[in-house]
Amino acid sequence: MRFSADSMSMQSTRTPRTWASAACTPISLRSIPGAMAEDATKTVAVDINPATREVATGTELYTREVATRLERAAPELRWIFYAARPRPGLGVDVLVMPLSRMWSQVRLPYALASARPDLLFVPAHAIPFAWTGSALTVVHDLAFERHPQAYTVAERAYLRLTTQWAVRRCRLLIAVSESTKKDLVEIYHANPERVRVVANGGGEAPSIKPAPASRLKALGVEGDYVLQVGRVEPRKNQTAALAAVERLEGVTLVIAGPERDASMAARLRASARCRVLGLVDQPMLERLYANAAAVVVPSLYEGFGLPVLEAMSRGRVVVTARNSSLPEVGGDCAIYVDDPNDPAALATALVKATRDPDAGTALARKARVRARTFTWDRCAAGVAAVVRELIS
Repeated sequence: MRFSADSMSMQSTRTPRTWASAACTPISLRSIPGAMAEDATKTVAVDINPATREVATGTELYTREVATRLERAAPELRWIFYAARPRPGLGVDVLVMPLSRMWSQVRLPYALASARPDLLFVPAHAIPFAWTGSALTVVHDLAFERHPQAYTVAERAYLRLTTQWAVRRCRLLIAVSESTKKDLVEIYHANPERVRVVANGGGEAPSIKPAPASRLKALGVEGDYVLQVGRVEPRKNQTAALAAVERLEGVTLVIAGPERDASMAARLRASARCRVLGLVDQPMLERLYANAAAVVVPSLYEGFGLPVLEAMSRGRVVVTARNSSLPEVGGDCAIYVDDPNDPAALATALVKATRDPDAGTALARKARVRARTFTWDRCAAGVAAVVRELIS
């Protein structure tokens, strides 16, 4: 159902109700944002806007998976979800307030001033500068500080400003890894006692059926291949992965993910040993994981490392770098290289991953078990615990 008033609407992504049934249901002031003065139930506003974007990378996925579990994780609280656009299938009621630009800094604080929630939770974006109430946000990484060359001047300036604002104005912060917490303390001098580490989910067994294997050939993927999942950009280090694969016989590098750096993607495509697929749908991604000889994650820096966890949950052997948060995710269930820019070291690790079936089977079995400890339900419960700590 959709309630409309001027430019604001309530979109329900649950089972629709007819107007007749709605008319027979008494409406309580408790259900109306802004009419909370007489109600002791604590209210949390959630910026769910990233979950409504068409292209979903790490932070969009995080927002969707965590925000849509919060009502179950903390049913004693009232949750109000805000977004700039509708997105069917989220499973929560979303208050849609259209605005094409500066939504989080203009439209959202305007709505919050009326709703007066006890807390604003921002899973993956900036806290509005105009919001003066209590706030909680999640810091996913500080890649713009560790690898500033990967960002424009404007991007770096905005990310620094909003991160400084969050550190200064939030009584508690959530970091997705101990590595990200360490970066917050070192770079922004955040008080470590104010940073709560809540690891991401993503280690659940996949629920989506893989696409038919015949679709691989249609994409030009044939024979044995090593898979790398993530945006095409220097920090993800696909160039080193390709240099390593080119040292091996009969193996191709397949890259799936948005092409942030078009010139880099073009250089990778120029190699006969590389297939750059761009963004693929989830069934196709499942097929790529299922048929991969191994998964390589040679990133120079990660705030968490979802591709490592996704590969482990699917029983793939992972070759990754011993830096930032990656060992926190991989534990003793991945093959590490100390220098991800060393193609020879990466090639040696890939040989071990692809040509020692006994070792690979044992490692994959351990990886599945470890991956199951990283679930979105557990992540949402951790976020809910921090929310309770703030508003209790």
